[in-house]
Amino acid sequence: MNDILVECRGLEKTFASSAEELRVLRGLDLSIEAGSSVAITGASGCGKSTLLSILGGLDKVTAGSVRVGEWKLESAAERDLTEYRGKAVGFVFQFHYLLKDFTALENVALPAYMQGERRKDAFERAAAILADMGLEERLNHLPSRLSGGERQRAAIARALINKPSLVLADEPTGNLDATSSRSVKDLLFNLSGRYGTTLVLVTHDPALAAEAELRYDLAGGRLNLE
Repeated sequence: MNDILVECRGLEKTFASSAEELRVLRGLDLSIEAGSSVAITGASGCGKSTLLSILGGLDKVTAGSVRVGEWKLESAAERDLTEYRGKAVGFVFQFHYLLKDFTALENVALPAYMQGERRKDAFERAAAILADMGLEERLNHLPSRLSGGERQRAAIARALINKPSLVLADEPTGNLDATSSRSVKDLLFNLSGRYGTTLVLVTHDPALAAEAELRYDLAGGRLNLE
């Protein structure tokens, strides 16, 4: 049995304004084994992206505990969360967010270079990951010269460059055509075997969710195993 990488207990998340309080997560529990894949589905506005932001150290819980590996996110200072985001987690969003004036190679190498890796080493590793994504002929292309599927594959490569234990994907195929979606789906669900990462994704696409080892529906602020 694999070790537990993600352990959430009693998660509460409330958004407050002057007019009202919106309670999104209500005592949510979640355990994820290292190297596994998990898909979370649910209606729009149910809290899927909020949960992903909490796991990514981008948002804090109102109550409860969140552990990812050795990181205790609910009590971590912002400096520690910045380190966590840089070293332990990779993000793949619906939009690729590649820097438009940087080549695919530069976009992927930049996070490693910013973490202190030697430029030569960062670029060599970036080139190898991009080749593994099928982009060896596109290393020096700007994002504007890449197709939608190629941009998303470059975004996956960027998410992997700092060897994260956890990859979080928010509607990763939402902007892609059917052919590109299949390519990105295949890459995402092979990350564990190829890179030793754990995948958590949120999606409205039942075909994408069906590929995950575990599937949850988020409703009423809690997760229900499908």
